[in-house]
Amino acid sequence: MAILRKNRVTTPATSPRNDAASKTSAQHNSSTGQSKISNKFNPRLIFSQIVALQTLHYLILSFMFQMNSVIYGSYVTIDRIFTAKHLNLWTKEGRIDAMTIVLSSLIGSMLLVVIVEKSKKCLDFATTNVILHFIICVLYDGKAVLHSLDFWIVQVFGMIAMVLLGEYLCSRRELMDIPLI
Repeated sequence: MAILRKNRVTTPATSPRNDAASKTSAQHNSSTGQSKISNKFNPRLIFSQIVALQTLHYLILSFMFQMNSVIYGSYVTIDRIFTAKHLNLWTKEGRIDAMTIVLSSLIGSMLLVVIVEKSKKCLDFATTNVILHFIICVLYDGKAVLHSLDFWIVQVFGMIAMVLLGEYLCSRRELMDIPLI
């Protein structure tokens, strides 16, 4: 069915009135109430995801150092998180702290699944987590962190584990079937 308007033939699907309606329906799905344009750059969302990931990372790390205090009898101090003093891989106490940091990175990969939800973004967020942690460590302890090889080994190994497991878990979640009910 064609409509004639001043020497111009348009079909109902391409008429200007229907184009506007199709654009709004493409932008907003009224049956679910969700916007289909979700891949837009949203700095507030990214910033809130970074803050949430960093905060939960430190919360988990603090809890795990508290558990080390109960299990191994080591004293709890903020220096265990933000300095390299206790992170000596040649001592028993240092290996325990190193394993705590790596284990918190593995738990952090599960946080990536919940907070970030995209396997493509896991590397970005895990790297941002480590870089922010490094900046906070430098602000807290000065440049002593720069000279500790053990600190770098543990942080890079934890970041690699966080990225690999996070990408795997996120891709598994992305590939899950969508329930119809």
